Amino acid sequence: MPDGAGLFVSFEGIDGSGKSTQAHLLADTLRAEGHDVVLTREPGGSPGAEEIRALVLQGDPDRWSAETEILLFTAARRDHMERTILPALAAGKIVICDRFADSTRMYQGISRGDLRTLVDDLHALMIGREPDLTILIDMDPEAGLSRAKGRDGIEERFEDFGLELQVKMRAGFLDLAAAAPDRFRVIDGSGARDVVADAVRAAIATHLP
Repeated sequence: MPDGAGLFVSFEGIDGSGKSTQAHLLADTLRAEGHDVVLTREPGGSPGAEEIRALVLQGDPDRWSAETEILLFTAARRDHMERTILPALAAGKIVICDRFADSTRMYQGISRGDLRTLVDDLHALMIGREPDLTILIDMDPEAGLSRAKGRDGIEERFEDFGLELQVKMRAGFLDLAAAAPDRFRVIDGSGARDVVADAVRAAIATHLP
């Protein structure tokens, strides 16, 4: 897949880290500054990918094996890239995505089994692109899970795996950030919403067109 002229930013973090809130705040801030922004999410972001989202985020925790989830997430991501992300980047827009491939590397690739190689191989074959910048909102796993479970939504399949998964994922996300320091910016998510938002805006400043 060819690179576009825009800027591709992803937000990552454990459940309840506040990354979705911060993605929305950044999009609002950049739009107010005059930037053309597309705010999207994974799984989802295109009609077909949104249908897959319902399959993987709702229902019993053991509904799918990790291997099946990897295939479903990759299919959703491919459709999302083709229909939403790449056209926006080609038009010179800023794409802000709530989760991307790093989440699959954590949820299915490491935290639910030793499947990271499979995730990376499928990513190379079917996606072939990383974000230009990844904002990792770091959060204490217990506090994040408590916040996530307090939302009282229907998309709680992964929260239902419990605290142990969140602990593994936090460690995994921090390892990813350490391995790719040029792409990642780690932001402390424990502060007030506006304080975190200011840190996020500062982190993206040098990447803006």
